[in-house]
Amino acid sequence: MDEQSYKVEGMTCAHCVAAVEQEVGGVAGAREVSVELASGSLTVRGDGVDPAAVRAAVEDAGYALA
Repeated sequence: MDEQSYKVEGMTCAHCVAAVEQEVGGVAGAREVSVELASGSLTVRGDGVDPAAVRAAVEDAGYALA
């Protein structure tokens, strides 16, 4: 299982975290999604997860990757 880490900009609350986790969790190949509000970190674990799809999912949730 691969692991990818990202920095998400614009999250301010638990609702933001949940929105990002839900959208990124729907990306093909994603098995585990972890978001930390304080640091803005996003970690995606899975097989064959496309970074462009992760970026699109974060943007669909209303945020941006740094």
